[in-house]
Amino acid sequence: MAKVKTIFVCSSCGYESPKWLGKCPACNEWNTFYEEKEQKSITQDGKTKEASKPRSLNTVEGKEAIRIETGYTELDRVLGGGLVKGSLVLVGGEPGIGKSTLILQLCNKLSNDGKVLYVSGEESAEQVKLRSDRLSISSDNIMFLGETDIDNIENEITNMNPKLVVIDSIQTMYSSEITSAPGTVSQVREITSRIMRVCKENQITTIIIGHVTKDGNIAGPRVLEHMVDTVLYIEGERYFSYRIVRTVKNRFGSTNEVGMFEMRNEGMCEVTNPSSILISEGNEKYSGSVIICTIEGTRPLLIEVQALTTMSVYGIPKRTSSGIDFNKLALLIAVLEKRANLSLGNQDVYLNVVSGMRITEPAVDLGALAVVASSFKNISIPKDIVLIGEVGLTGEVRSVNLIDKRLKEVERLGFKRCIIPENNKKLLKDKYNLDIIGVRNINDALKALGIK
Repeated sequence: MAKVKTIFVCSSCGYESPKWLGKCPACNEWNTFYEEKEQKSITQDGKTKEASKPRSLNTVEGKEAIRIETGYTELDRVLGGGLVKGSLVLVGGEPGIGKSTLILQLCNKLSNDGKVLYVSGEESAEQVKLRSDRLSISSDNIMFLGETDIDNIENEITNMNPKLVVIDSIQTMYSSEITSAPGTVSQVREITSRIMRVCKENQITTIIIGHVTKDGNIAGPRVLEHMVDTVLYIEGERYFSYRIVRTVKNRFGSTNEVGMFEMRNEGMCEVTNPSSILISEGNEKYSGSVIICTIEGTRPLLIEVQALTTMSVYGIPKRTSSGIDFNKLALLIAVLEKRANLSLGNQDVYLNVVSGMRITEPAVDLGALAVVASSFKNISIPKDIVLIGEVGLTGEVRSVNLIDKRLKEVERLGFKRCIIPENNKKLLKDKYNLDIIGVRNINDALKALGIK
């Protein structure tokens, strides 16, 4: 016998309330509550589950996680060494970004060691077959299940006991025990909980594909990301073929790691040397172009940053940035005007990071500042030099972390000179085949570049 009760649930965070509220007290969003029926089962014998008791951590036997290599070096780096057996991985991304393509290629790699169950609630078997033919995938161990009922999916997982389970996508699955529509907060939370339970009990690695909202977040309640072990985002610009796989949560490894892929006709291909594609191939000397070194996770990347300054047509100068925060650009322009005596008050300034990359770390400050000055003075920066450093409001060049990794990447790619903060140069332990120039402030950096 089931007792039915009506509740109101926030579609943004999953907060439950016995009555409708205009504003959610948990996430402060407006007009996100909707009504649904909650069903709670009542046992006929009236027995309750025995409560667990606390135990000392010293008595617990710690076991190292068993990892499964995916066959992709870039993906293994993002996951911290490979998929952990029995883990639950959530993959999100915009429509058409390559989620299903990458996961199907992963299924093909792992099908050599056992059966893989691909559950799809969005596509038919014929559609998935067409994609597999395009990717040249032909494996008898990849099993397709076109199902949205979680009860049937649980039965198939238990009977088959595959090595890997893929759910595409979590928003299309539903449980008949919940009266709300598929994709709602209650359905997504219940489906994820049941999949996690059956896969953890049987030590089956599971990948869940999720839709994203217009804000770029995975659709559904935030508790969905809390329940899983790893959260991956596949990012990319509409007009670029390159895709970045980024981890924002990983219980078995570090976060903020990235892997780079390129979308081709044959599928998602690894880019093992991303720095080579992020640097312009031209040898011409133009003002307003510089190479900087940034860190994504633990990987150093060399990226080209470009700037253009022109006389403002209107009374208020325009500032536009792509790939770098707009407020960061405004700050650096103010530092240039105050500390380097460059009159940019009547100049429109445009700043762009090539290949659609987005940089958030402060080590890009010196390069962005120098490239704006280069365009304003119409003096080109040599192609064989790399700039690294954070710039403060007083114009000083502050030290950055992981300088040794950055310099090794600069040296590996054949650059001859590198401008870094003076404090970083003092603490260098290794010797490099580079002309390393230490600077204390932006005026020293501009003089070393021949701009001032």
